[in-house]
Amino acid sequence: MLREKYAQEVETILAKYPVRRSAVLPLLYLVQREYGYCTEEGIREVAEITGVSPTEVREVVGFYTLFYDHPIGRHLIQICDDLPCALRGAEDLVAHATRRLGVRPGETTPDGRFTLETVMCIGACHRAPAMQVDLEFVENVTPEVFDRIVEDLSRDGM
Repeated sequence: MLREKYAQEVETILAKYPVRRSAVLPLLYLVQREYGYCTEEGIREVAEITGVSPTEVREVVGFYTLFYDHPIGRHLIQICDDLPCALRGAEDLVAHATRRLGVRPGETTPDGRFTLETVMCIGACHRAPAMQVDLEFVENVTPEVFDRIVEDLSRDGM
């Protein structure tokens, strides 16, 4: 599928890595972009393209927190609950997010729109509490800021 649908992009990625197995990460990003997560089919295809075993590719998926081996929501909300954020209200923010979205951390809303996660340090301690929404930093997060972001994302269509 990747080789057919993204032939040029796959070739561009492979051209950057003289050792094919080094292309596993960027190819997995391509798989995740296509399917929403790293499917078994995608993992097998990356293994075939790079010349490594599917087990080795699965190990990479399991190691890196930005890869998912299961479906996640269209929008990924990651709230930092490490010490600096915790000291500035992350626990209350997570509780608010849980009530607002109706899911606990690690879950996805029934409509598939949002996945809520807690994460350790995202490197924004100076403006805690902080979160990432689709990997974009949001700092000094209040319940009102959270609600506004969710409302904006809810209007984006699906």
